[in-house]
Amino acid sequence: MTKRKKIGILTSGGDCAGLNAVVRAVTRCAIKVYGWEVWGICKATHGLMSHPPEAIQLSVKQVDPYLTMGGTFLGTTNKGDPFAFPMIDGSFVDRSHRIIEGYHKLGLDALIGIGGDGSLAILRKLAQQGGINLVGIPKTIDNDVGVTERSIGFDTAVNIATEAIDRLHFTAASHSRVMIVEVMGRDAGHIALNAGIAGGANIILIPEIPYNLENICNYIKERQARGRDYSIAVVSEAVCTDTGELLEQGHFADCRLGGIGQYLSEKITAISDAETRVTVLGHTQRGGISSPLDRILASAFGVAAVELIAEEKYDRMVTWQERSVKSVPITEAIKDYRTVDPHGTLIKTARGLNICLGD
Repeated sequence: MTKRKKIGILTSGGDCAGLNAVVRAVTRCAIKVYGWEVWGICKATHGLMSHPPEAIQLSVKQVDPYLTMGGTFLGTTNKGDPFAFPMIDGSFVDRSHRIIEGYHKLGLDALIGIGGDGSLAILRKLAQQGGINLVGIPKTIDNDVGVTERSIGFDTAVNIATEAIDRLHFTAASHSRVMIVEVMGRDAGHIALNAGIAGGANIILIPEIPYNLENICNYIKERQARGRDYSIAVVSEAVCTDTGELLEQGHFADCRLGGIGQYLSEKITAISDAETRVTVLGHTQRGGISSPLDRILASAFGVAAVELIAEEKYDRMVTWQERSVKSVPITEAIKDYRTVDPHGTLIKTARGLNICLGD
């Protein structure tokens, strides 16, 4: 038996399905198997920055109902780098010491951080600076964290996008339209590629493969000539315009990727005379009930993270590799950004299905 520990857990960065399932798994394993205390940190690092720290002691009874629920009941944030924290007057202040103080004031023996590559990089820097025993768990609907084959939230996002594509086939066919579905993914095209193949899309555009508008329009015309009067196009939000411009919506610090669907709609209509409509799925891909696969992955990751703490193996992130949970140094996990391989299996699959990739 290991000595009784007091551990903390926080969710950082954008929300996604499966976060609550991780917290549940960590809490159940830590309490039921090891007899430890588990404290949930509210609002990510902002909770540790508060004085006193915003944290709640978790119980199995409290977390059990959250298995299927989307989002994170602990709250999260993807704003405010603690090493350059934005102040009201426009200045930036290093508030990392307050987060470190919060960890130690709670008397924690270890901290489990659930986040993407950006969040994990910040958490690791804090851990190295402040003597925090950190274990990382990868989550992101973009599935772009290096090393791990899957991240929490990706499967649910793909399921939601696929369901939307399934539904749009009928209205597209009824009106002989080109339906453009814009999905999330940041700089990686994993959601677009997976959902496009699963949903029977005719065109899939991802940032990893440059496209040509003439090729896309010719493909649509060829389908029309064969009696296929409608087409479904799935486009990742990070796809650039045909002149190489990355489209963003908003102003200044609040700029976010978006707008490529409408851009392509106007271009395709002008070149091919096809009637087009655009559906932007946006944050629907982050919400809702977690898929069974995300719940299983979250549960496996949560238990594995607790076991790493029991073995006092810190500065590591759990991963899914070769059908099992493993762990790697956090530095190795966030070193490379995992985008779609233009020569990978799914790209070959799409080409074999005669899906237009724009090139």
